[in-house]
Amino acid sequence: MQSRPGSASPRPYLLQVVIDAFSVPDLRRRIFFTFGLLVVFRFVAHVPVPGVDRAALSALFSGEFGQLLGFLDMFSGGALRNLSVAAMGVYPYITASIIMQLMVPVIPQLKSLSKEGDYGRQKINQITHFAMVPIALTQGYGQVLLLQRAGVLPSDFGGGTIPQIIPIVIAMATGTVFLVWLGEQITERGIGNGISMIIFAGIVASLPRIVEQGFLGDSDPTGLILLVVIALIIIYLIVVFTEAQRKIPVQYSRTVFRGGVARKAAGTSFIPLRLNSAGMIPLIFAFAVIILPGTVASYFIVPGSTGILSRIAQGVASAFDPSSFFYWFMLFLLVVLFALFYTMVTFSQMNLSDNLQKQGGFIPGIRPGKSTADYLQRTLMRISWGGALFLGFIAIIPYVATFFTDVQALSLSSTAMLIVVGVALDFMRQLESQLLMRRYEGFIK
Repeated sequence: MQSRPGSASPRPYLLQVVIDAFSVPDLRRRIFFTFGLLVVFRFVAHVPVPGVDRAALSALFSGEFGQLLGFLDMFSGGALRNLSVAAMGVYPYITASIIMQLMVPVIPQLKSLSKEGDYGRQKINQITHFAMVPIALTQGYGQVLLLQRAGVLPSDFGGGTIPQIIPIVIAMATGTVFLVWLGEQITERGIGNGISMIIFAGIVASLPRIVEQGFLGDSDPTGLILLVVIALIIIYLIVVFTEAQRKIPVQYSRTVFRGGVARKAAGTSFIPLRLNSAGMIPLIFAFAVIILPGTVASYFIVPGSTGILSRIAQGVASAFDPSSFFYWFMLFLLVVLFALFYTMVTFSQMNLSDNLQKQGGFIPGIRPGKSTADYLQRTLMRISWGGALFLGFIAIIPYVATFFTDVQALSLSSTAMLIVVGVALDFMRQLESQLLMRRYEGFIK
């Protein structure tokens, strides 16, 4: 870490940014506000729903649905493991956001709405919030049915007159809406993206349990050391690939009137095309798809049965078991495909070539209009292959790490690491931009 350019401070740059941030009253208030709401989130994550059998819940996480529940528990910050009112976390909102992003280029009304600037974005965000509620109710209903089947929750409430599933589903959906509201408050009045910060806080809160399972258990010390080395290498690669970008040069020509005489003025800039512009979304897509076949097949398995349906279900469940090679191979392919698909969908919504042409900008050597759009698309597709293969590699790291270290107690969640590193980088980037803005204000005054 280096000190800030032009500064005589011997402190590392990261530490100096934090010190400068706390020295500004308004910025210090934003930071405390952010951490205060994250503390509220952690309190809500420990408010349980009534009638939970803790022993059955613990057994369920280590049973046939452990992969599905572990994936959902990561986004709830351990709230699902405690079966609290925030057990679904912000995952229904993420699902609604992904669906809206995919629907915008397909539905003409949404596509025209997305071109209306801030008003259009606000309306799409409002539709996303409305779509989140039925998704949260549906997901909560499915989770409660699964928990009832496993004996974690009783089937009735109040002597069998009022089904217990209704108040629990409503409480879990309300918990999701409350967490999304907390995230929006952080985005508006704090630092960073609120939804990402809540996911980040949930993952960080589960680190003590991971350390206890891996480092305080009966695992081989040599394997644990090798696992730590692999984790550090992954973090380094995540930072490199997250920050990597291809800069496309852009020139602007405009007419400036000085003294009644028109003069041509030119400026240069660049379009940053990120190597991994899809972020963690392809990983979420791939994990959500890969765990479905095994989960659905488990419903059709009848112990001791020799029927065709039961045997087919058993074969599907075995193929999509997290310990099989086929599972991780399919996961790698799905991540790569989803990364390329999501990158192209989001790129088509940006209309970069049209915006450049309206602003009088052009790429040197490329004709404006369709030629510019084709050039940007080809360039983005070439560099996106690197980002997609990187995400696929990140997805299968748990299998590779377990194979080389033979550490079964510690589940190295590369998806969680990608989220944590990405959110931390975004937080520091916004903190630095806030400091830069206030420094410019001081110069103006």
